[in-house]
Amino acid sequence: MHIDFNEQQVLDATILLKFCHMLEKNRIGEKIFVDVNRHLDEAGLMMHGGTIVDASLIDVPKSTKKQKGKRDPEMQKTKKGNEWYFGMKVHAGVDAGSGFVHTITGASANMHDVSESSKLLREDGHVMYGDSRYLGTPDRPEIKEDEVLSKDRIPNQQTSFQSKDG
Repeated sequence: MHIDFNEQQVLDATILLKFCHMLEKNRIGEKIFVDVNRHLDEAGLMMHGGTIVDASLIDVPKSTKKQKGKRDPEMQKTKKGNEWYFGMKVHAGVDAGSGFVHTITGASANMHDVSESSKLLREDGHVMYGDSRYLGTPDRPEIKEDEVLSKDRIPNQQTSFQSKDG
């Protein structure tokens, strides 16, 4: 940000949060994301050969409440290993060839990873790589009922799924 701390004051969290909410409200972040991916694609940096999918927990303080005194309904608790977390999950679809992120979604922490898998696939992808939490992807109704996602580009073949767990 090139801020000279001797001469300039750093923006406080409230201003940054208001800016983030403005981006969210006007869906500007999504537009920037789509634009960056389009430029990467035009430059030949997206391979379109497959998608690697995974999710990460975003843990937030349990005391986080909105102005109305209620917690955000998307914030939920979940257990990973022997620890409990409260917050959300961010799901990412990454181009298997280049490693560039092409899709991001958010969901409650207690949602199973496979429930977001259809949103992470590209129509031009032929294979999806993920851990065992994504094994049910081909059987999801939103995959089976989608004419493009339910079939590979090769006629009469199902879209393949490979688990990185083995």
